[in-house]
Amino acid sequence: MTTVDLEALETKVKRMYRLVAEQPHGVYHFEMGRSLAERLGYAPDLLDAVPSGAVESFAGVGYVFGLAQLVAGERVVDLGSGSGMDACCAAHLVGPTGSVVGVDFTPQQLDRARRLAEAGGLDNLEFREGRIEQIPAVDDAFDCVISNGVVNLSPDKDRVFAEAFRVLCSGGRLAIADIVTERQLADSIVADAELWAACIGGAAQEDTYLHAIEAAGFVVTAMWHNPYEFVSERARDASLRYGVKSVTLLAVRP
Repeated sequence: MTTVDLEALETKVKRMYRLVAEQPHGVYHFEMGRSLAERLGYAPDLLDAVPSGAVESFAGVGYVFGLAQLVAGERVVDLGSGSGMDACCAAHLVGPTGSVVGVDFTPQQLDRARRLAEAGGLDNLEFREGRIEQIPAVDDAFDCVISNGVVNLSPDKDRVFAEAFRVLCSGGRLAIADIVTERQLADSIVADAELWAACIGGAAQEDTYLHAIEAAGFVVTAMWHNPYEFVSERARDASLRYGVKSVTLLAVRP
């Protein structure tokens, strides 16, 4: 049972990621931009292929495409697409015969992502307003679900994974980078909407997180840890105390 105030959480998350969209060079609990993306594993030529404005607003916690292994013609959905860097990368990787849908609930992020995709001529990419707990798509619509540093923000992770399973076709992949913990977070952290919005307060224990994915029907086939660190002293202290870390994993819908 979550003890965070859900209304306060949504307000904090929308405010923080509105600022990320409008002020990508601001000071946050987390790193942003191209240097972060390259350290996490994004190849420079892939970043060069997508709009620079999307890259400067990147606030992910890992590199999902190493495990996603997207190929031309595939259908992809990005849960919590933000300003659209991962969605733009996916659109480049699947090519004109493929398609990508980004889903986000922050209006400023959606506006920025749509402008950048249009300016970049990415005709195979669209952005839909919605929640990752209720993905705006029909059943069996995608070959791959990607998400980067977002599921931890949801107070209903079981629902997120159930929805990912629903929209994937048989044999589809779930490729996620996210924040997890080695130890259970203290109630004072879980109840802190600001730390939730900073990708810490909502982080699940690693074994609980994996169990939730498997309970939705997936088979987890690979996982690695990412060279990711928080920036602010408060976030770094919580990371050290509870073993907060970033992982990237691949799961398959049988």
